[in-house]
Amino acid sequence: MEALARKTVREMTPYMSARRLGGSGDIWLNANESPFVNEYAIKSDRLNRYSTCQPDELINAYASYAGINSQYVLTSRGADEGIELLIRAFCEPNKDKILYCPPTYGMYAISAQTFDVEAKQVPLTAEWQLDLDAIGQSLDAVKLVFVCSPNNPTGNLLNRADIEALLDMTANRALVVVDEAYIDFCMDASVVDLLDKYPNLVILRTLSKAFALAGLRCGFTLANPVVIELLLKVIAPYPVPVPVADIAVEALSEIGLARAKTQILDLCANRAYLQAGLGMLPGVHVFDGYGNYLLVKFPDGERLFKALWDNGIILRRSPVENCIRISIGNRDECEKTLAFIRQQLEQ
Repeated sequence: MEALARKTVREMTPYMSARRLGGSGDIWLNANESPFVNEYAIKSDRLNRYSTCQPDELINAYASYAGINSQYVLTSRGADEGIELLIRAFCEPNKDKILYCPPTYGMYAISAQTFDVEAKQVPLTAEWQLDLDAIGQSLDAVKLVFVCSPNNPTGNLLNRADIEALLDMTANRALVVVDEAYIDFCMDASVVDLLDKYPNLVILRTLSKAFALAGLRCGFTLANPVVIELLLKVIAPYPVPVPVADIAVEALSEIGLARAKTQILDLCANRAYLQAGLGMLPGVHVFDGYGNYLLVKFPDGERLFKALWDNGIILRRSPVENCIRISIGNRDECEKTLAFIRQQLEQ
């Protein structure tokens, strides 16, 4: 049966999500999930009918939260589906290309490869900012430029002026896709206000992080209405299950938003606690983080990662040498993780 598959699929290396990597333990700080468990009312009186492709109540609720017109909003099965929709709508297989800037989220390249679209790399600078000169020299046949802010796994924000320069550079040539999966932790840094100014700007959002709804798989693409209409041509007929829409609307209600704000403040406080504690350890460098995770460099990151893993503290390896990405959990999880790392380094 394998011989029947496309050559690209047979030879590709899949994205290894936190769940696919597995692990066994009591502390799970490897997937940038929220530690909060919120309750929702599940309705079942409409499950005999197909869902609406783009439920008005959900679209309007997120548009209100984002501060934009509802015509600029599309909802999908997580922001990951938004990545795929953009590639399907704007890239001709074996002809067009995407460009992304590692170290960053791995699904941009995987999704492109899945559709036989080449993924060009222009690494971030030593300060983990956009290398605009190198990008400008690499735009041949590029239709989509993916950038992430706050960037995963580094945690830093991209310079707003650089994003605007990139948008100017790619005008009438390519779309710039700004992945704002973690922007809810630093909303002042969003570029959503640039949507009216730049028709080639696309923003990806999700309810997985700050809204504690990773298991819901509900994401959003914010873009010029012309782009939204093109994406609607390639999206699945019923991409948003009825219970997903109901829960998402509840999460975006006045009560839901107030709860999310409180939980975001709690996570930011835990991030500051963990950053301060780790930063006091000898040989440890904690990079500034603006999402619900921190990238931390250790003298021997691989040895420490294995020790943590073997003792039931499941963190995430990083492509950056000797670095480990630590999701921000509740205070107890952060305290136990810090204590174990301190003990290991003292040994």
